[in-house]
Amino acid sequence: MQPAGLAVLLVAVWCHAVPAIADVQPEQRNFEPSTDPALFAFDRGAGDGGLYTFDNLSIAQDPRAYRPDVGALDFVYHNHDEMTRYLRATTARYPNLTALYSIGKSAQGRDLWVLVVSASPYEHMLGKPDVKYIGNIHGNEAVGRELLLHMIQYLVTSYGSDPYIKWLLDNTRIHILPSLNPDGYAASKEGTCDGGQGRYNSRGFDLNRNFPDYFKQNNKRSQPETEAVKDWISKIQFVLSGSLHGGALVVSYPYDNTPNAIFHSYLSQPSLTPDDDVFKHLSLIYANNHGKMSRGVACKTASPSFENGITNGAAWYPLTGGMQDFNYVWHGCMEVTLEVSCCKFPPAYELRKYWDDNQMSMIKFLAEAHRGVQGFIMDPTGNPVERAQLKIKGRDIGFTTTKYGEFWRILLPGVYKLEVYADGFVPKDVDFMIVEQHPTLLNVTLQPAKRNDGSQHYRPAAASTQYRPQQQLPPGSAQGSGSDEGILSTLSSGFNSLVNNIFG
Repeated sequence: MQPAGLAVLLVAVWCHAVPAIADVQPEQRNFEPSTDPALFAFDRGAGDGGLYTFDNLSIAQDPRAYRPDVGALDFVYHNHDEMTRYLRATTARYPNLTALYSIGKSAQGRDLWVLVVSASPYEHMLGKPDVKYIGNIHGNEAVGRELLLHMIQYLVTSYGSDPYIKWLLDNTRIHILPSLNPDGYAASKEGTCDGGQGRYNSRGFDLNRNFPDYFKQNNKRSQPETEAVKDWISKIQFVLSGSLHGGALVVSYPYDNTPNAIFHSYLSQPSLTPDDDVFKHLSLIYANNHGKMSRGVACKTASPSFENGITNGAAWYPLTGGMQDFNYVWHGCMEVTLEVSCCKFPPAYELRKYWDDNQMSMIKFLAEAHRGVQGFIMDPTGNPVERAQLKIKGRDIGFTTTKYGEFWRILLPGVYKLEVYADGFVPKDVDFMIVEQHPTLLNVTLQPAKRNDGSQHYRPAAASTQYRPQQQLPPGSAQGSGSDEGILSTLSSGFNSLVNNIFG
């Protein structure tokens, strides 16, 4: 038998050997992988005798056909069905390293799939951080979507041979959401470098302008994709995150918005966070490991260039309702925006080049979750203190503990003070030092507070300090003041739309 005929026969035998599993959708989102095998079932065509929907003939004739038995992932664009099949096949092939779950559905009903890649894909690893990548929030910015699929493939195939990848997966849970806007992607067109076709979700909303904002009231109606992300990150304590975009070649870090007047904000004024040193460091980690980004070369003659390949978001152009600011301010997760291609939807034959440029950056960036301080907050009996409020002195954006009392904070080498508050406990400050070589392990025991009459669990006034925003406006701004209303808002929105379509 000729090799080609043998290969076709093996594919057919393998496909027939896979047991049939009903495709069942859960009624409730758990935001963690389910143990229900039905979620990972392979799609089967009706009346095909158990073969995959892409049968052997289509595999032979169509170079874009999905090949469930081939380990290598082609450098082509995958539509939603193809992406779903690839993710399910990966979980079947690597059940000890991967788990698939959906955080919800798009406006048109497509699943928002997340694949966990880790040595512990189904269970949280105590004391070890969760990190995430999100791609394709703008549907026509398609390179990041494919990069994340190749990232998955690289991680699972390298675990047994690459000690660095093994260390990363043994000590980190990596959640990868390849496409947050599958409806917009379906409306986009390969080869389109500019413009807004497919950028928005199916209801016409820009998802990266749809989150609560720290500086200005965001009155845009919340979309199902946005709500899914908000629910997701409220239930998993992510330490580090990257959102992949296209239309430029730069890492943009918070803040994306500014408290300044509307037009003053377009004069390249940075809006810096209390953790600006950390955000610049994280951005440089990505840019310096990238094939081209750190050179700071402009994509076009009329486009801006970026020193060292990084920029503060507001200094580039300000926006209201961005995802990275929301992650940082509301949940203490350090997220940056990764603009990975000058062309938003380049031809598929260029995808290998983009993977080569970004592969090392994507790995090294996630490893930064292991920099800084980490530990547990406990009571005197050794029980964890859940949702304790923590803050690094001088850095007024806080973070909280998990239900296991865990915490993480990315910090650069230096001396710091951790401030800890929790209901029913005496507030506590702890000095600690960060070094370059390894994270600092810091466990803190809180003592129960007492009333004057000796009863337990009195909440001291200082413990009411809340480092999460309770409103969308900063102190000193009047709710509903109308500062974003009228002609100035209209002009500003028009300018934003123009900038969005040019730069991403």
